[in-house]
Amino acid sequence: MSRVIVITSGKGGVGKTTTAINLGVAINYLGEDVLVIDGNLSTPNIGIHLNSPEVPVNLNHLLNKKSNVFETVYEHESGIKIIPASLSIKELNKLKPERVKDFKEDFKKICDYVLVDSAAGLGEEARSIIEMADELIIVTNPEMPAITDALKTIKLAEKSKKPVIGVIMTRVRKNKIEMRPEIVKEMLEVPILGMIPEDINIQKSISMKDAVAHIMPKSKSARAYKEIASKITGIEYDSKKDKPTIWARIFNRN
Repeated sequence: MSRVIVITSGKGGVGKTTTAINLGVAINYLGEDVLVIDGNLSTPNIGIHLNSPEVPVNLNHLLNKKSNVFETVYEHESGIKIIPASLSIKELNKLKPERVKDFKEDFKKICDYVLVDSAAGLGEEARSIIEMADELIIVTNPEMPAITDALKTIKLAEKSKKPVIGVIMTRVRKNKIEMRPEIVKEMLEVPILGMIPEDINIQKSISMKDAVAHIMPKSKSARAYKEIASKITGIEYDSKKDKPTIWARIFNRN
């Protein structure tokens, strides 16, 4: 049965869009069909991240009843399918985010896993996308403001009766300043699905307008996303066997 998983966060700038894309690519790497939808209608970034900033037909056309679901789907070279949203400011006043959930069953017919990148925060747009979820994943950083906002999001999920699979912590440096995983887990009372290390390869992949899990599949961050994908799908993945060889590391071919 297909699953709709909304990727959300209590605050912006924590790596939510990067996580939605790379988790999608990682799940696809394990052999599953994946659709990534840009549910952040006010400030969409999926298309920008994947070098498709403007496409002929997008999610906005679907919401305005100017296209059908299948016309909005594009296949990225990484193997995932995407539905970008429009960058047009003029369309913002016309949009009704609550309509997205009306197409939920159609989305589920396309792929095994439907990942939806929601707007950050707890505003009306984010809540509308959360309403369409079968499950939620919270993205946060290991710092108190982000963790506090993540907790608010979890409380909202509980109120909406939406199960939270767990939390993904990004930009992890493992220094003495950031919050330790056990403390975060105790505060949020949900599983930690994984920790994505601070990795220059992520910045490189964004600059190259692609997913790090696609163009640098053996990098630390890419393998971390694959480990999380393994937990979500139940498909076995051995990160140690996927490490780059010593020669690849020497020549920085990760």
